[in-house]
Amino acid sequence: MFDKVLIANRGEIAVRVMRACEELGIGTVAVYSEADKNAGHVRYADEAYNVGPAKASESYLDHEAVIEAGEKAGAEAVHPGYGFLAENAEFASKVEDSEMKWIGPPSDAMANLGEKTQARQIMDAADVPIVPGTKEPVGSADEIRDFVEEEGVSYPIAIKAEGGGGGRGLKVVRSEDEIEDQFESAQREGEEYFDNANVYVEKYLENPKHIEVQILADEHGNVRHLGERDCSLQRRHQKVIEEAPSPILDDELREEIGDAARRGVREAEYHNAGTVEFLVEDGEFFFMEVNTRIQVEHCATEEITDIDIVKWQIRVADGEEIGFAQDDVSFNGHAIEFRINAEDAVQEFAPQMGGLDKYDPAGGVGVRIDDGVRQGDEISGEYDSMIAKLIVWGGDREECIERSKRALGEYEIQGIKTIIPFHLLMLEDEAFVEGSHDTKYLDHELEQEAVEEAYEKWGTDEKPAPAGVEETLEREFVVEVDGRRFEVNLEDYTPEMLVAEGTATGGGGGGGGGQNIDVDGHPVTAEMQGNVLSADVEEGDEVGEGEVVCVIEAMKMENDITTSVGGTVTEVAVADGDSVNQGDLLVAIE
Repeated sequence: MFDKVLIANRGEIAVRVMRACEELGIGTVAVYSEADKNAGHVRYADEAYNVGPAKASESYLDHEAVIEAGEKAGAEAVHPGYGFLAENAEFASKVEDSEMKWIGPPSDAMANLGEKTQARQIMDAADVPIVPGTKEPVGSADEIRDFVEEEGVSYPIAIKAEGGGGGRGLKVVRSEDEIEDQFESAQREGEEYFDNANVYVEKYLENPKHIEVQILADEHGNVRHLGERDCSLQRRHQKVIEEAPSPILDDELREEIGDAARRGVREAEYHNAGTVEFLVEDGEFFFMEVNTRIQVEHCATEEITDIDIVKWQIRVADGEEIGFAQDDVSFNGHAIEFRINAEDAVQEFAPQMGGLDKYDPAGGVGVRIDDGVRQGDEISGEYDSMIAKLIVWGGDREECIERSKRALGEYEIQGIKTIIPFHLLMLEDEAFVEGSHDTKYLDHELEQEAVEEAYEKWGTDEKPAPAGVEETLEREFVVEVDGRRFEVNLEDYTPEMLVAEGTATGGGGGGGGGQNIDVDGHPVTAEMQGNVLSADVEEGDEVGEGEVVCVIEAMKMENDITTSVGGTVTEVAVADGDSVNQGDLLVAIE
């Protein structure tokens, strides 16, 4: 077994992997950006190495810096977690060419399955049903028009980035006059997020369920599936709540989908952990994509199978054979995973920034918390919005839902808004409780008024009362020597002593949301911290109420910024590529 593993990630997944390593007797190495120098995954690791500034492209996504950190630490393997470099075949290949082992599928299998057109061809060869669409990338809007006409495909259709996933690079076209704009948008997102501007076309399924099958495969030809997860509760193609097993599959369909996933993985000559994703509609299932990594929601599967997927990732990478047969995999009870995100569901799930003034997670029977934070930590806008994951197990789905209500009610976070009130709303929502919701439910059917009422009822983001003078603040220093970090606690200081010394500073999270902006006209301001992908208007343009004036990328999501008034654009304060803080002026309209 490996002696030391570098985890090329951050946040809760980095801590999750480190815990598995610790139980296997493996030393852990963290990498971190300047923004994360005091982050939870850095505190947990045996060693930690700085790989660059806050911007992910200059730190966590820097191939050479991460590999150099691993070599400096003497790591024998690299685990990528999910996100960042986890599905980057080029990075995996570089690790394979180094002295370290890649804890994931072979880079060539990642490349083949990461490009959706090739993945469709592989699955078709394995007799796995695929959604009707193009077999090759399309190069122009005219090619899309020709496909629709020649194949007799009715609208809506989906234009998808070849390297896409999680809804990025996916554009829905409901009429011919939308093709040009959506084609260009899908290309832009593909280039931005996946360094691949190729797109292809599929028939768009209107009301599908999103079902994914967890796979484990080793280097000795053994392929196992660990059952399915239902990930249908999504907002803009981003999963919010996941559960295992799916409440809508019968035993026959469950077996068919599991067998199809195993066939596809064998055809791809794939090993390690992965997820084969399907769309299910009217009793039929269609292949969608393969995630060539551990999934955010793998915990739900672990809770009903009692199989530690991360440990098996490490064992498989070390050449071990899977130690159980397919018939040995059994499913016990029901599990639901809630993403505890720093977002405001009332404001279109806008990302939130600020400090965790109070952080007190839930506990008790059947409750699991995967996190990498503690009270006092800051949630910035540099990375994704996830604070933690709450996973709840019950003997059946009904018990799991009731236990989830209790656990979410116990979960206390103050100082920053989260989507906990939204989760509590879902547990009382008729469609979710019945399991009849589909991937479009949140975007098209859930009433905004219900979300607002949930935040009035369960919102707990208020700031706690200031600490009394009798309380003390712990002063903590971190010393780093050759990658090893040591926490040194010195004397206690009362708030009065700190103020007297001039060391206390005022609190407050967010970024500029309450500033007064003096402009000629109605100001349209940034709803979150992020980067401007496009400024879509110019001075003198006439715009209508609800029109998109700017697109901001924040926490790995594209956010359309719209105006609440119509009129003439009198000022455009930003340009493509600019960085903005919450509350910054984007456009003025008169």
